[in-house]
Amino acid sequence: MEVLSKDIITTWILPHLPLSSHGRRRLAQPQEVVGAILYKLKTGCQWRWLPVQQLLPTQRLSWQGVYYYFNEWRKQGAWKQLWLSVLRQHRRALDLSSIQLDGSHTPAKNGGAAIGYQGRKAARTTNALFLADNTGQPLAVSTPQAGNHHDTFCLELVFAELCELLKQAQLRLAGLFLNADKAFDVKSLRQQCAERAIEVNIPRNRRATDWQTDDDTPLDPELYRRRLVIEQMNAWLDGFKTLLVRYETCLENWLAFHWLAFVVLLLRKIAPPPTS
Repeated sequence: MEVLSKDIITTWILPHLPLSSHGRRRLAQPQEVVGAILYKLKTGCQWRWLPVQQLLPTQRLSWQGVYYYFNEWRKQGAWKQLWLSVLRQHRRALDLSSIQLDGSHTPAKNGGAAIGYQGRKAARTTNALFLADNTGQPLAVSTPQAGNHHDTFCLELVFAELCELLKQAQLRLAGLFLNADKAFDVKSLRQQCAERAIEVNIPRNRRATDWQTDDDTPLDPELYRRRLVIEQMNAWLDGFKTLLVRYETCLENWLAFHWLAFVVLLLRKIAPPPTS
């Protein structure tokens, strides 16, 4: 199963990965190694069950070797920088007429950092906040938190992190319209958006401690309906089985798979596979 063609991997991914040009001879072609990592991302199979003989038929590389490359590139921050570079290069392909903010809980089956019991799902989960454009294309994901925390836990730091990612991708914050559900109707978020000249479109939450019955905060219902595209984003991400359930005990590795999934979704958008 080919997630991305070798041509796309060679053109858009390999230039952003730290490939050593000296030392011992490589045991596998980088395109095939990235293809094997993408197979793992898509199918969610365990590392030890990677069909390396099929994915790398002419190369002498075990599943440990594929994991080594993935882990080393993660340690060097390559997957995150890959996403930021691809996003920066193709920011014209985005629809930034509005952006969507939402949180997502992922069941965590093994141990690791940022895992807590979430009563609504009756499971141990990891929670992360996402930003998507007006078509559901993911833009950024925050450092995950334990699932026993609410979406607004440490929201000032988390939202600042998301905004910093957009700035690194050279996406202009001023003038953006931000959609979010009423769970994000908190003063700290509204203040942060005002400081960055981001227009918020969030319905008031009557359970909020600062809610006022005579509040005249505007809400655009038509714009708010676009928040549904965040569900489209969740469906696309769920198609990557590694992200559907967290088995990775290393939080940084699990986050790296998100960056790689973002890359795949955007590259599929700008370079769709040919139809036969």
